[in-house]
Amino acid sequence: MTVKRMDNVGIVVESLDAAVSFFSELGLRLEGRAMVEGEWAGRITGLGSQHVEIAMMITPDGHSRLELSRFLAPPVIADHRTAPVNALGYLRVMFAVDDIDETLARLRKCGAQLVGEVVQYEEIYRLCYIRGPEGLLIGLAEELRKTPPA
Repeated sequence: MTVKRMDNVGIVVESLDAAVSFFSELGLRLEGRAMVEGEWAGRITGLGSQHVEIAMMITPDGHSRLELSRFLAPPVIADHRTAPVNALGYLRVMFAVDDIDETLARLRKCGAQLVGEVVQYEEIYRLCYIRGPEGLLIGLAEELRKTPPA
């Protein structure tokens, strides 16, 4: 076996506090915050000496993590936050939620905007995309459970 698990997904943001607040409202828990800096880190990223503040968020089941990064140096050089859904590269992170309507109501209070509409895929899921903090594209999926026949 070559892969044991997916460890985390990383997203670069301008406001770490706003992103942590948003993803906390979604249901993730802040696992920790730290500064990552120096030549050793730059050898990994290819950016040379860097100074980055990170926050690691963990899902309620403890299996998935989201690493939020705010680059202090070197400066951010590109911005893909307003790219449409069919753009190449990083697209979105999808979260499974218990109740998509309740989740949307809570996240709208934090500035989230629905991209299209909430749709139902067969009898399996209700799905939507939202723009979260700083325009980040986030997917929400509510699994529909059929009631067993009586």
